[in-house]
Amino acid sequence: TPAPDFTVADTSGKPVKLSDYRGKFVVLEWTNPECPFVRKHYNSQNMQGLQKEWGAKDVVWLTINSTNASHSEYKTPDEMAKWMTVQQAAPKATLIDGTSAMARAYAAKNTPHMFVIDPSGKIIYDGAIDDKRSTNPADVKIANNYVRAALTEATAGKPVSVASTTPYGCTMKY
Repeated sequence: TPAPDFTVADTSGKPVKLSDYRGKFVVLEWTNPECPFVRKHYNSQNMQGLQKEWGAKDVVWLTINSTNASHSEYKTPDEMAKWMTVQQAAPKATLIDGTSAMARAYAAKNTPHMFVIDPSGKIIYDGAIDDKRSTNPADVKIANNYVRAALTEATAGKPVSVASTTPYGCTMKY
């Protein structure tokens, strides 16, 4: 499926456009700091480890907070930037989708909901980060990480063996 193009501001207000990254693998990570499933992956350093590992391999990692600005869990760009700094996160950019338009375009359901886009602009993975549907950080060590598997296969020129899973986590705050 072709990935919907978008232009969304990052935490500093700079517009980020998906089509600017054509020719590269891109990961879209939907996040919400209030979600215990998201905290599992950040408190265990799993998400930051993936961001650093794949960023070093020239994969563009974009973290998106699509919590609607009218929702009590909404984070301002400054709040989101501060949280990402405290977490020692390493995405290429953290995007603020306060109208939830980008989340709707991708039909993002949960946080974390993960997408991998190939250099031609096609979605090659859509779903959960892994197969351990829990909030326990210890589960990260024994989980089958679908995002790592998809990126490993795709960057080696192989087809993605598991291209879609059911995402789990907190519901998107539209």
